[in-house]
Amino acid sequence: MSIKKYVKFATKSYALPDVCVKLRELIDCPRSSAEDIGNLISIDSSLTAKVLRLANSSLFRFPSQIDSVAKAINVIGGEALYNLVVSETASSAFKCFDSELIDLQQHWYESVYLGMLAKHIAMRSNVKAVERFFVMGILQNLSELVVAKRSPELYQQYLNTDKSLLPYQRQMQVFGFTFSRCSGIILEGWNLPISLFYPITHVNDEARQQSDREIGLLALSNRIAISQLDKENYADIELFSLEIANIVGSDIEIVSNATDYAEQETVKIAELIN
Repeated sequence: MSIKKYVKFATKSYALPDVCVKLRELIDCPRSSAEDIGNLISIDSSLTAKVLRLANSSLFRFPSQIDSVAKAINVIGGEALYNLVVSETASSAFKCFDSELIDLQQHWYESVYLGMLAKHIAMRSNVKAVERFFVMGILQNLSELVVAKRSPELYQQYLNTDKSLLPYQRQMQVFGFTFSRCSGIILEGWNLPISLFYPITHVNDEARQQSDREIGLLALSNRIAISQLDKENYADIELFSLEIANIVGSDIEIVSNATDYAEQETVKIAELIN
């Protein structure tokens, strides 16, 4: 099956909640105010509670309590708030594509783990708007669920492939595309910002890894996550490939700190969102 058919299946099966669409419109509108954004979020009490819990979590580490959406907007900004809302939306998208072939809780944990890694490495590398990297980590392997749901037999074949190859290489071998590329195109179809879907779409492109720092940082985060989450098969992989090493400006100390951070905080953050 072509990548276009999986994308079509995903976009027809799940649509972003209206709050995501309306929030994006408000953020992009120069005439909208923090009060407008706060009023929109506050309509949904459950979403408001989750956003405030995340704003007060280790994702931000602010010294004082954020006790209102208005304060969250003033402290973290509209874009960061949007990213939190998209993160919260991700858990419902995952559940929509639940498959017997995938342990959904484990998949969610691994996605949040990757997000935590990517966010910390981006922060230590002085990249702007680091919350984007958290969202990208969560959403990067969304299409794995889509593929398993739509083509269970082919996905089972993928599970049985040679583990000496890296996951994205195995995906190319079986499907002709990577899960990250498919996820990126799905996110583009959902009209998420290019700053979210573009790095995901091209994260396994070696040429872009060495010319686009954000793609290189996300690719580094992927390799760390693979080595830590599947030590049986990938514990000894090279983290800094030549392409990545030339662009990211990170070192092994940043990697070590990011790993410690992700291991300590992932369970708490995953439960806050889910």
